[in-house]
This record gives sequence, C-alpha cells and structure tokens, in this order.
Amino acid sequence: MLIEGDEVKAVDSNLLTLLKASNQFIVPIYQRVYSWQESECEQLWADILRAGTNHEIGAHFTGSIVYVAKRKGTNTSAEPDLIIDGQQRVTTVVLILAALVARLKTMPEESREPQDGFSPKKIRNRYLLNDDEEAERQFKLILSQNDKDALISLINGVVPSSDVNTRVASNYAYFQRKFENPNLDLSKVCMGLSKLVVVDVKLERGIDNPQLVFEAMNSTGKRLSQADLIRNYVLMDLPPKEQADLYSAYWRPMELEFAGADEHEFDRFVRHYLTIKTGEIPRLDDIYDGFKDHAAALMSRGESIESLVVDLRQFAKRYCAMALDKETDPRLQRAFKALDQIKADVVYPFLLEAYTDYELAILERDELLEIVEMVTSYVFRRAVCRIPTNSLNKTFAGFGAAVQKDMYIESVKAHFLGLTSYRSFPTDAEFRSALITTDLYNFRRRSYFLRRLENHGRKERVTIEDYTIEHILPQNEHLSQEWQEALGHEWQEVQRKYLHTLGNLTLTGYNSEYSDNSFVIKRDMEGGFKDSPLRLNKGLGQLETWNVAAIEKRAARLADDAVAIWQRPELPDGVISQFEQRHSDSVFSIEDHPNLLPPKRRDLFERFSAETQALDPGITRRFLRRYVAFKTENSVVDVVPQKARMLLSVNIPLEVLNDERGLAVDVSDKGHWGNGPTEVSLNEETDFKYVMGLVRQAFEFQMGEY
Repeated sequence: MLIEGDEVKAVDSNLLTLLKASNQFIVPIYQRVYSWQESECEQLWADILRAGTNHEIGAHFTGSIVYVAKRKGTNTSAEPDLIIDGQQRVTTVVLILAALVARLKTMPEESREPQDGFSPKKIRNRYLLNDDEEAERQFKLILSQNDKDALISLINGVVPSSDVNTRVASNYAYFQRKFENPNLDLSKVCMGLSKLVVVDVKLERGIDNPQLVFEAMNSTGKRLSQADLIRNYVLMDLPPKEQADLYSAYWRPMELEFAGADEHEFDRFVRHYLTIKTGEIPRLDDIYDGFKDHAAALMSRGESIESLVVDLRQFAKRYCAMALDKETDPRLQRAFKALDQIKADVVYPFLLEAYTDYELAILERDELLEIVEMVTSYVFRRAVCRIPTNSLNKTFAGFGAAVQKDMYIESVKAHFLGLTSYRSFPTDAEFRSALITTDLYNFRRRSYFLRRLENHGRKERVTIEDYTIEHILPQNEHLSQEWQEALGHEWQEVQRKYLHTLGNLTLTGYNSEYSDNSFVIKRDMEGGFKDSPLRLNKGLGQLETWNVAAIEKRAARLADDAVAIWQRPELPDGVISQFEQRHSDSVFSIEDHPNLLPPKRRDLFERFSAETQALDPGITRRFLRRYVAFKTENSVVDVVPQKARMLLSVNIPLEVLNDERGLAVDVSDKGHWGNGPTEVSLNEETDFKYVMGLVRQAFEFQMGEY
C-alpha cells in the first residue's frame, strides 16, 4: 500500500467477512457505472476456481476496497459506507453470489449447502441482504444510476427490464451460464469465494481526504477517464445530500448530453473550457490536473464548487450544440455541421465565447452565424492552401482577447485580416490558385468540399453520399487512343498534371459504367453527363471534347464558386487601420526605459529587436511599463531593461531548452518580470548569436514545433 497517514486504516480482510460486517455499501452517484466486461469476469471466475481447487492456496488477493466509513458515534444507525474504489470487483462478487443462490434453489433440498455457510438463505442473509431492514436499506450493496435497479431486481429473483442498458444484467447472465455446467463442483466455487481477500481501506469522514486516496488507488491499472476524475473531484467531498442535488441538477444532464459521443469528447470539451478560463491550452493528459488548479484558484477567491459546476454545465451545453449536433436553430445547426466536417475542433475556445455572447444577447443570431462561417472559411482556405495547422490552437485560444464587443463583427474581421505570416487568412487569389492546381482527390476534406460546391445556391439539397467521385479524364495510365488524341502528343504529362485537380473531378452515380470510356461515350450514354442532374456536371453535356482548355475553364468556374462560398472578410482600409491603432496604442515608449537609451545599449536592443522580429512577420514588439514584449499569440521573449544588462524572459521551460553553455536560469517558481519561466542575460559582451539561438527555440516551442 502507498497510502500514508495515521488516520487511514488499511488492513487485509476477507471479502465475504467485509460484506457480512458492513451494514450497507453504497456506490456514490458520482462514480462511473459498473463496467466490467466478460473478459474480466472470466478472469475472476478462473481465480475463484483455482483458489477453491488448490488446497495450498490459503487466500486469493483481489485488490483494494476503499470506502468512507459512517461517522463516528453512529454505530447504532443505518448510515452506509460509501465505496470510492473497488466497486467493480465487489459488484462482480455479489453477482456471483446472487447467481449461486439461484442455482442452489434449483437443486434437491439435501444438496443446497455444498459448503458450510453457503445455503441460499445463509448467502442472502449474510452477504446480500440485511434481513431486519426494509426497502433499500435491506440490500448490502446499492449501486448508482441504472445499475442500482438492475442489481436489486436480480437479488430479488426478478429479471431486469430489457430496456435498461447495464453490464449488471449481462454479467449476471454470464455467471448463470457458468453455474449451468453439470460438471461444475459448487463446493469448489464456495471454497474459492471464501478465500477472496482484499485490502480494506477505511477512511474517516472529516479526517481523511477521499480524493487523494482515490487518485492514488487509480494511478495504475485501467485508468479512469479525465471526466471520471473531474466528476469525482467536484462531488466527492460534498455531503451526500449536496452530492445528489448537484449531480442530478447539473452533472447528470451534462453526462446525458455527451452520451453516445466518443469517450474522449468530454475531455476535449474541458480542454477548451480551461483554455477559455485560464488562457493556457492544457495537454489532453493533463486536463484533470489543469481543472484542479483552476478549481483551487476559484476556491481561493471564495467561489464555490457549485458555481464551478454550474458554469461548466452551461459551457457544456454550448459545446454540445456546436460539436455534437444539439443545436435547435436550423441555420446555426447547418453551420456547425460544416465546421464539424472540416475537423476544426481547435476553433471551439473562441466560438464558445462567441456562443456565450449570443446567449447573453450581445450577438444576434445572424452575427454568430457570420462569425462561424468566417471561422470555417479561414480554416478551410488554409487547408486547401496546404498551410500547416500547428499554430491554429494558439490562434483561436487568444482570439477572444481581440474582440471589441461594441464593434463585435468588425473587430473579428479586423483581427482575421490583421493576421500575418503563418497565421494569415489566404487571399482570393491564393485560394483560387490552390484550388485549381492542388491535388483535391487525395484531400482529406474532399467530400465536404464537393458537397458544398454541389449545394451552393440550392434550396433542395443533394446528398452526395449517393454518388462517387469520378475522374473525367481516367486514372488508367494506359489511356485509349481516343483519349491520347484528345489530349495531344504530351498526353502523359497532361494526365499527370491535371488528373486529381478540381477541373477533372466530379460526382456520378454511374462510376462503373463510365469506367475508362472516352469523353463522348461518358457524355452521351444513358445516365451520362448530358442526363446528369448535378450542378457539378453543368456544361459537360455540351462539350465536344475534354482537353486542357476544357479542364482549366471548368476549374476556373468552380474556383469562382468556391471563393463565393468560403469568403474572406472585407473591411474598408480606414476601419482596419482604426483597429490596428487601438491594438498598437501604448502609453509607453523606449523613452520610458532609460536603461535602453545609452548608445551602445540602444544599438544592442535595436539589433535584438530586428533579429527577433525577423524570426517571423507575426512577431510584434510592444513597450510596457516594466519590460518590452515580443509576442505572436503568446509571448516569445520579454526584455527587462537593467543597468548592467538586458534580462531576457524567454517563454520556454528550462528542461526543454537546449542550452549547452548553461546561460539560462529557471525562474518558474520565483517572482520576476516578464512572461517566461526562463531567464537569460544579454549585454554588449554576450555571444549574441548564441542567445538568439535560445530565443529561436522559444519561438519554435510556442509554434508547437517541439
């Protein structure tokens, strides 16, 4: 055991003795449901039979049972013990006992106690029921949610309702099948059950910290999800009545909204939530720790766990509306679906803020719709232009800070148009050029792209899933004579260059019939281009041949449609400059930093500024009261002017930085000016190129290239 402290009582106990001694074990509502699969049941069954068969095995250890004991001074009450770890194995053993009772009842009277103490009546009254209690108090184990009713039914000899989805019923049926084996020696099963041993970890209410123990017990083996850990964290320390109220009012509705989604969807949501609340993007593996830090910060300011859960619930509802197709407004729902189809989940921190403002009536519905479409266009244009995506999470993590709510839409447009370098919003010319020349057949978002093109301007939408992608000019490298003549003597180069491009791709329901036939056959056959109802095939039925000119003409037309669909925002130059001025305004200048004014120091500072900003056009410089900030979405490096040197606050952890000379110092746990956890000194005698190498590493780290 790795549990420390005099108050925590951890001893080896016989599991059946523990069940017999306890008045009642309850699995709190915040715990995850019973989830053991058949493979885990099979392993426990095999262990029981092995222990029951082998007389040399005195005990079989099955793990730990951690529970919060009833309060001191309540020994005469019916207050239950709350299981916080071990419910899976306890529940499974109870299912085995219940199935054993059912099997023994079918046997002749003289055979109903294969082992002393294991008759149906003794099993029920010692390990399954409190015979002198009523209602739920009579059951030794009470599970949470749907599992509770299923287990109670089985112990009462009633088959649970078939519409209840729970592993309790299916695993009970598994053990029933085991007991139906005519060669099974029931005495060996009973002997094996009597040898089951657990570490009995009893926590005292108001003394021990259940959450810390729970985390320690789940640090190995089958790990709980981040959602499980967060749920337990916010509910575990509350009194049972408050647990039930908070769970039923806020947490359970949130769980139901995520039901059916990918098992990590809730984790992704909390990551976006923490990004909004803290300004930092936690790693997926660190979400629980990030949430605890956020909660602790709120508690230190006097806020309650309940207010945190309520806030989380509100943001979860917004997230589910956008990401899980729960939006009820038809136009917003279509916009959110389009966003989902381009797989752009990095945008949600910003859009969750915008959706919140929509709910607060700061934004109108059509304004939110315009913002979603702008975001979609930005992400999609960049994907077509093959711009790396590794900076997008930081772009949208800090996007909300640029919004000026008195000029909401204009400020969003201005920020998009002000993005430069690797963050820029591709122009119409860049987008059109990429559309015409790039390989769109092997483009990950091609289905979304063709669907939007086909339905552009349609009131009656076409479902393209009924069609397949057709290369008008075939993929077969051994083209027929007709195709070679149509393409000219350089037909192989034409095929290589244009095969997978926009101009040569369309949709059809007759792909197998088209095959590698000539263009004329594809055009005139039944179901051919002349008969096609698809807008993507508009004009193909009137062409006499398919060659470079035809491919390029069609590509240009479709590219124009795409530019109209995925629009780039526009603002008058005067409005853009107005927002740029607002962002660049600073009451401070170099004159406010006298330590930068001596000629040699100023030359060094200007050289440092020039080379830092040369790392990328997106790096800006801003004079603040205590230091000069160089940043993209996040800080890269800050210059803290001192008399003898410029102290550089470099935004990269020391353990990540490759600093062979050991110039850098870790200041992450010390008070300091600047935003970085690492400091480096720079003066006129320092190796300037070496220091710039450290700054470059900080820039690359912020861009996610480490």
